Amino acid sequence: MGYHRAGFEADGCDMTERPNYPFAYHHGDALEYLAHLIATGDISRYTLVHVSPPCQAKNTLTVGTNASRGWGGEHVDLVGPTRELLDTSGLPYVIEQPNGRAAIRKDLTLCGEMFGLGVLRHRNFELGRWATVQPAHPRHRGYVRGHRHGIYREGPYVAPYGNGGGKATVPEMQQAMGITWTDVREELTEAIPPAYTQWIGTAFLTCRQEVLV
Repeated sequence: MGYHRAGFEADGCDMTERPNYPFAYHHGDALEYLAHLIATGDISRYTLVHVSPPCQAKNTLTVGTNASRGWGGEHVDLVGPTRELLDTSGLPYVIEQPNGRAAIRKDLTLCGEMFGLGVLRHRNFELGRWATVQPAHPRHRGYVRGHRHGIYREGPYVAPYGNGGGKATVPEMQQAMGITWTDVREELTEAIPPAYTQWIGTAFLTCRQEVLV
């Protein structure tokens, strides 16, 4: 949605059926789809590729819990194989990951406070074949509401993940992130605010225009 608002025609891909996705959509494995686009030459129809490989393998929100409970063996780090395909594509790209140990360059970090949102939802972005300036990161206005380390705190932000313990309700997540086209909790917890990709899309188009000039 953010790229759409920045002026792009969006085309998405996911292994899970996403009937609420508001743009053109391919149901299938994203790596296989990207490889197909490259092999057939259809990749030339695109201007920019944004990918969000599964983050559970090395996400700081899950890696400790997974290890302590013997979980996480099924989570595979797909950043490397994804980057190889992106390099082969020849297109500018964005790889998005949450804070954690995933092996991406942190060329850009965005936070909900930069956009006056009701979530922090820090995300790091590796930018391939283009660059932009890191915006200033404002001081957070307080805590994220909910329990953390056995202590409950109130705050101006909600936690758009998990359930219970003061975590955000579906309507709260929708409002805090600016997402209105889905009310499916799992989709909301996996999403990033469209303000992020609108900022990235606008920055990319500005960078591209400066190169052309």
